[in-house]
Amino acid sequence: MKSILAFILLTTAAQADIGLISCAEAKALIENPDASKRPIVLDTRGGYKDYFRGHLPTAHHLEFDTLRGTDNAVPVQYLPDDLTKALLVRAGIDKDRLHLVYATGDVLPNDEILSSTMVVHVLEKLGVKDVKIVDGGLAEWQKQGFAPTQDYFGNPPGRLPEKGNPGVAANIDDVQALAGESDGLLIDARPLNEFRGEDDVWLRKGHIPGAISFHWARLMEADNTHKFKPYSETKADLEAAGITPDKNIIAYCGTSREGSLLLFYLKHVAGYPNVRLYEGAWKEYVWLKGKSLPAETGGDPAGLK
Repeated sequence: MKSILAFILLTTAAQADIGLISCAEAKALIENPDASKRPIVLDTRGGYKDYFRGHLPTAHHLEFDTLRGTDNAVPVQYLPDDLTKALLVRAGIDKDRLHLVYATGDVLPNDEILSSTMVVHVLEKLGVKDVKIVDGGLAEWQKQGFAPTQDYFGNPPGRLPEKGNPGVAANIDDVQALAGESDGLLIDARPLNEFRGEDDVWLRKGHIPGAISFHWARLMEADNTHKFKPYSETKADLEAAGITPDKNIIAYCGTSREGSLLLFYLKHVAGYPNVRLYEGAWKEYVWLKGKSLPAETGGDPAGLK
């Protein structure tokens, strides 16, 4: 066990970046006898009762939607950086530690995995560089025979990086500028019915003109929507949709959670160099400029016949 842990510690130290970690690797790190070298574990689920029912050992509950609120009448906008920083310090985010992020709810239509990628996006934007999503989430943890716990756990106050990475976020001006770029690609990560405008959710129906439809679930395993398909399995699907590494990509969705999964996958699993998230998302787009921005309806999923 000690040799396995030492290998994992050396590997993660050499790869201090954003990406995925297996449940077995996560377990070994969480059980490190030296508490100062254990990772910060974040349970991002929206249901606090789910945390009470069972969670990963040493998991601090950071409910994803505490990082968003209504701004200028538009609901679920990301909070200003000063408020976000205060919440992350309270959650124990530490510039010098590894962070393990997870949720659960492995079968569609449950989409709790999006809470994890959303939190990862916020951490990345504020300059946190060592973050791993526990691949498969709590469902995979239990499938591997690892026991959850009901004990509470709270981190001491954290220490955030002095410098952030705001370039991972895009605004409406960036989205509109992208339309004039020969290598620009706007991807709508929502379900197809919302892209087409066949939903009962949004103030206005459809999608941003020029966007392609690529539902986030196409990147996840069918039997566990918290487990990411390896890039070797999605490469052909992405290329058929025109989603290639040479593109300047902005992902978006309804409220910026689904888009955050596309951002995470393309940038941190597939290794695409130029991917951003339109944080305002469709719920902002439909409200801006007196609800005058153009929208399109209809369309088919990109790369599928």
